Amino acid sequence: MQLADNMTLYNDYLSISGVSVQALKEKYGSPLYIIDQKGFEDRVKLFQKHFKSEKFNTRIIYASKAFLCTYLSKLINQLNLAIDVVSGGELYTALNGGINPEQIYFHGNNKLLSELTYALEKGVGTIVVDNWTEYQTIQSLAEKPVRVLLRVNPGIEAHTHEYIQTAKHSSKFGLAIDDSKTNQLIQAMAADPLIDFAGLHCHIGSQVFEEKSFFKEAQVMISYASQIQSQLNLRVKELNLGGGFGVYYTDQDKPFEYKDFLKNYIRVVEETIDKEGLDLDIVSIEPGRSLINDFGTTIYDIGIIKPMPNYQDFIFIDGGMGDNPRPSLYGANYEAAIDGKITQKPYQTYSIAGKCCESSDVLIKRIDLPQAVPHDTLVVPRTGSYTYSMSSNYNKIPRPAVVFVKDGQDLLVIERESYEDLLRNEVTTNENIL
Repeated sequence: MQLADNMTLYNDYLSISGVSVQALKEKYGSPLYIIDQKGFEDRVKLFQKHFKSEKFNTRIIYASKAFLCTYLSKLINQLNLAIDVVSGGELYTALNGGINPEQIYFHGNNKLLSELTYALEKGVGTIVVDNWTEYQTIQSLAEKPVRVLLRVNPGIEAHTHEYIQTAKHSSKFGLAIDDSKTNQLIQAMAADPLIDFAGLHCHIGSQVFEEKSFFKEAQVMISYASQIQSQLNLRVKELNLGGGFGVYYTDQDKPFEYKDFLKNYIRVVEETIDKEGLDLDIVSIEPGRSLINDFGTTIYDIGIIKPMPNYQDFIFIDGGMGDNPRPSLYGANYEAAIDGKITQKPYQTYSIAGKCCESSDVLIKRIDLPQAVPHDTLVVPRTGSYTYSMSSNYNKIPRPAVVFVKDGQDLLVIERESYEDLLRNEVTTNENIL
């Protein structure tokens, strides 16, 4: 297992930002999500420092679908990040955490009437329009000009899992830049007194490791923005290039160095803007996974070790696909270690499986580990994104707690669900069944 920043070992036991994993397990139980707050803060500051230009303003917008809670919203506000939300629930959480509505971007391909009404009532700063119908809905609701970006597809096929490619022309998101109807929509919004057309948004996919894909995206989008300005006589003020920067899960992943990448990214944008004669006010990006994933760790209690003839033995853990559906959903891979045995030589090959009544509930299909025994602690690093945010109560299993750690201190930010929580929204009466 490759240690992440702020992880240290003492006698083969793991601490995260100065807090012992074993101490956290004893205090909060398992499964448990642990977020290294200092790591997150340092990564945010790195992005803010190196995604900078003297030619235009830059904006880092946290993609909240990766992970969001009220406490993190407060932290995002403190770090002067903007935030993007994709549902009324995410919007409510961000606002509840004190984020300035003007710093919120509202995304989504099918925003509900209730969600758009709520966003306009709260004064959300920017709505990213996905299609004609959505524009018409906003127009019908607006009482004063609404700042919007239009999501478009540059047609760049990023090399990543097909489920997280988002810029192909067959994608459900946005409109193709080579479709004449896209320019017609831009013209209509720009001419509408209730719409403040501010610019364009795109996103090529998630978990992308090729820097040139992002550079190509920037070049294509800047060229398209230049065409809009010259052909439609409209000024594009903001260009939002999305996110999707790849992160490390296993040694099969080769993420680029963010510091060098961000500097080169800015250079490509600046050079292309000069070449196209474009004058932008803001260039923004939307990292989520790349800001928080490295700084999340999930720990489990090992239960039964089940021998399997003609197959590797199973290690059963007290969590499963309910707290991390990514392996079952699209074959995501993770590293893992047994706390207290992290540097020991492997004893055998295991499969790590959850407790859900589902054959696909396997967290790691094959992994070499030291000998496991019941009540060992399994540590799975780099689970900061798309775990809690995608979790469920499948099999009526309560969701784990979430704790943040920093400089030797820990803070519970989401309590472990109880059985009572599982039934909280159920309507029960003393009357007979229908």
